[in-house]
Amino acid sequence: MADLNSIEHLLAAREILKSSLEKSREIAFAIDKTGPRLEEINRRIPSLEASIKTIASKCALFPIRVHVDRAVGPAVAVVKIFDVVLELENSISAKSCSDLFDYLYNLKRLEEALRFLTDNCKLVILWLEDVAQFLEDNKVANDHWYILNVNKCMRGFMELQATEERSRLKGGSLNTSFEKLEKEFRQLLREISFPPVEDSSLSSLGDQTCIADPFSLPLLVIPKLHAIIERLSAHNRLDRCISTYVDVRSSMARTTLQTLDLDYLEISLSEFDSMQSIEANNMDQWGRHLEFAVKNLLQLEYRLCSDVFEKVGSDVSTESFAKIAVQCGMHNFIKFGNTITQGKKEAIKLFKLLDIFAALNRLRSDFNQLFGGKACFEIQTQTRELVKKVVNGACEIFWELSLQVELQRQSIPPSDGSTPRLVSFVTDYCNQLLHDNYKPIMAQVMEIHWSWNHGTKFKRELVSTEVRNIVNSLELNLETWAKTYEDTALSNLFKMNNHWCLYKNLKGTKLGDLMGEAWLTGHEDNVEYYGAAYLRQSWGNLPGLLSEEGLILFEGGRAVDRDLVRKRINAFSEAFDETYWKQSGWVVSDKGLRWKMCEVVAEAIVPVYKRYMQKYIMPWSVEQESGPGKYVKYSVERLESMVRSLFQPKIGTYGSAKCTQLMGDMKNAVCNHFSSTPAAA
Repeated sequence: MADLNSIEHLLAAREILKSSLEKSREIAFAIDKTGPRLEEINRRIPSLEASIKTIASKCALFPIRVHVDRAVGPAVAVVKIFDVVLELENSISAKSCSDLFDYLYNLKRLEEALRFLTDNCKLVILWLEDVAQFLEDNKVANDHWYILNVNKCMRGFMELQATEERSRLKGGSLNTSFEKLEKEFRQLLREISFPPVEDSSLSSLGDQTCIADPFSLPLLVIPKLHAIIERLSAHNRLDRCISTYVDVRSSMARTTLQTLDLDYLEISLSEFDSMQSIEANNMDQWGRHLEFAVKNLLQLEYRLCSDVFEKVGSDVSTESFAKIAVQCGMHNFIKFGNTITQGKKEAIKLFKLLDIFAALNRLRSDFNQLFGGKACFEIQTQTRELVKKVVNGACEIFWELSLQVELQRQSIPPSDGSTPRLVSFVTDYCNQLLHDNYKPIMAQVMEIHWSWNHGTKFKRELVSTEVRNIVNSLELNLETWAKTYEDTALSNLFKMNNHWCLYKNLKGTKLGDLMGEAWLTGHEDNVEYYGAAYLRQSWGNLPGLLSEEGLILFEGGRAVDRDLVRKRINAFSEAFDETYWKQSGWVVSDKGLRWKMCEVVAEAIVPVYKRYMQKYIMPWSVEQESGPGKYVKYSVERLESMVRSLFQPKIGTYGSAKCTQLMGDMKNAVCNHFSSTPAAA
């Protein structure tokens, strides 16, 4: 049993071994077949490896696709925009500004295109920078070739990005266009011109406008200026606009003023010795020219500045106007006024100062409007200083007038008994001062001065009171001078002359009205009184020398004492000669009074002389068969002619031949400074 079991185990083991052997044979066969396949696979591995590397490289570049896609759109836009820029540049460079608004439209399109070009170039460059950075960060095959091309593209777009900046440089399209606009701006400003002004047209300014109103020009001028300023301001060229505006407008205003012949404004203090050097018409011209410059020229420039720079701001407008006012010569007017105030303190200077004040006062509201801003501070200051000098100078001269007249009391009166030149000067001066042209101004000046220096209320009658004081000082001078004559007749003639001068010259005048009718009547009465006194003291004794008493030898008879007749006629002739030759240098200043005095003297002696001649001398001459000349020195006609030749002013002193010299001497002596040296004559 046991053996049987062992055999079965051996058979089973044999089967197992047999089965394992078969399987081993199959495996060996399979292995033999697999070897060639592995060798084939081994041969294909390098190509697969290359393919896998290529796939891996493509997979590595895939993320850059996003950056490239983002740059493509702006890059295409840049190319298209650049074409538009070139087209607009060619169009604008070929055009002028004749059609300004079309030119500005195209210029604005060019600006927008250049700005769009710059913005898109910036965007493309940003994406290209990302691509370059990616290539640097992810090293791949042929990366050098990619990087070179990307950098080349960036350089191209950077060049295009600089197009706008280059266009703003000298010679660039935008810069050239802006220069064209500035040139058009200058030309438009020149179109707002003023026609030449004749000086005669300034005689009456009033409401009449002497020059063209700029707003009568085509309505498009101001809008065109606005459009140019707006365009240039957007590119930081406002300062150039302002500079051009000031240059053009000040030049045109200066040219307009030059047509008025303002050379007199350049006079310096060293060029004249006294106020006589400033002609009266200079002051009148100064006032009219200043009024024209302010009310017309500068007023219109002010309005034009406000209109042109309306959208920019009031500060620009006022600053531009201030520069125009200065550059066109406004300072020259103020300088002339200052020159007058610095002149010698002469009486005639007072009227020139009042003329200056009156002109400035008329323009006070205009000055406040035009020069009220901070930009005109310099003109404000100079004008205020001028007014201060004028007010102080005028009041100083006015308050000293009475004293200056009084100082003349020390001088010597005219040796010929005529009216001193001081009398006519003072009366004419006071009359002029009381005239409607000056009295209100003088009162206003004094009131201003009073307010500066006193706390009390100003009394406007002070002007009249002080003028009375001046006349009273003059009267005291005349009384004092009359007492200096040793000859009483000459003293009376002097008094008669001056009383007549005061009465005649002041009756019906402002000064006469101020002094009153009683004052005038008193001087008229004094003319008669001193005229009679003069006649009595000088010629009154001559008729008595031809007395008929004792000439008839026998009562009731006809015989005449010829020796006594001859003696009396000789005595008369001697007395006449003495009086005549002594008075041949005496003068009655007024022509009418001179004729009257000659008549009075002639009536006093000629009829008596004529009767004496006819009664005693003529019969005697007939009897002796000889002419009266044998017995008498003067015929009746000769005597009367000599009497009527009395009191004549001397040619060369008072005559027309030396009129200019007389006026000059008079001004030198009394008009200008009331010098304390003897100058009453």
